[in-house]
Amino acid sequence: MDRSLAVNLRAENEIKASRAMANLLSSAPSRATLPDCFVFPPDQRPPASSQAVSLPVIDLSRGRDEVRRAVLDAGRELGFFQVVNHGVSAEAIRDMEAACEEFFRLPAEEKAAFYSEDTGKPNRLFSSTTYELGCEKYWRDCLRLACGSPVGDTKNNWPDKPQKLREVVEKFVEPTRGVGMELLRLLCEGMGLRPDYFEGDLTGGDVIINVNHYPPCPAPGLTLGLPPHCDRNLITLLLQSTVPGLQVSYKGDWINVESVPNAFVVNFGHLLEIATNGFLKSIEHRAMTNAALARTSVATFIMPAADIPIGPAEELVCEGNPPRYRTVTFDEFMRVYKTVGARRESVEKAFKL
Repeated sequence: MDRSLAVNLRAENEIKASRAMANLLSSAPSRATLPDCFVFPPDQRPPASSQAVSLPVIDLSRGRDEVRRAVLDAGRELGFFQVVNHGVSAEAIRDMEAACEEFFRLPAEEKAAFYSEDTGKPNRLFSSTTYELGCEKYWRDCLRLACGSPVGDTKNNWPDKPQKLREVVEKFVEPTRGVGMELLRLLCEGMGLRPDYFEGDLTGGDVIINVNHYPPCPAPGLTLGLPPHCDRNLITLLLQSTVPGLQVSYKGDWINVESVPNAFVVNFGHLLEIATNGFLKSIEHRAMTNAALARTSVATFIMPAADIPIGPAEELVCEGNPPRYRTVTFDEFMRVYKTVGARRESVEKAFKL
């Protein structure tokens, strides 16, 4: 290698390491107080409701008719539910959680090469401290991985540490995508769409894995791990951690989501709301922080191909129920989503007819 090139690469890596050290919460020394930039106004962090509302827990091993009704009813009522006995092994889940937690325990210099503030990079490590909402920042680091099909063709673009991370992600993502596809088939059957309506290009994009890491926070009541938002994809499956933190909007309040061993928390993205002409809704949710414990969750997003038009299914449109949303490509949707933000009202206004 040319000497000057080697010097430049070394300097570039040192800059990356320095930036990662400065921005990654998981690599920063523990703080006794919360910096002012993380403090949200009280009206932006209302407390959770005291209502005893639990998400439905659906056993996917039961009879198909029973499961179909349960999935559709829960989706219509809450927009969120949990599934168990879904076919992803407890070992695959355990290994995935362990590898992701280990990744965030790595020294900053070992994570630095993967750190990037370029939002166009499909695989990267970043911190929510680099995204500002007004003057506030939120308390999260995130490892994002794009998983193509077959997954093995893309895993070389993922971090090589911890040692088994690539192998573990590959064994986790394919069966997890399978659960998402089966849930979409069940929803189609319940709504009167052909079962394979969402197969092919509508779910042909990369599966995106977001590993969200929320370090212990010195003042959880003053900040947010993630602000209220709706997802941008079709359907999301979340391993939410044994440490509580996920909250879901319900009838004007926020309800806590209980942790169920080996369960996926399932919710619908904006694109599924558009495709079902509003029959299914994308519901806002947020992440809270914890004073004593780190929380690491794993979100799996099923996405369409970039240039595929998405609009209300013809079978769900009639004279008495006209189209409520305009047809857009996923690329166009993402451009608008990044402009208007992830709040439900803003996105709905941008795409509603």
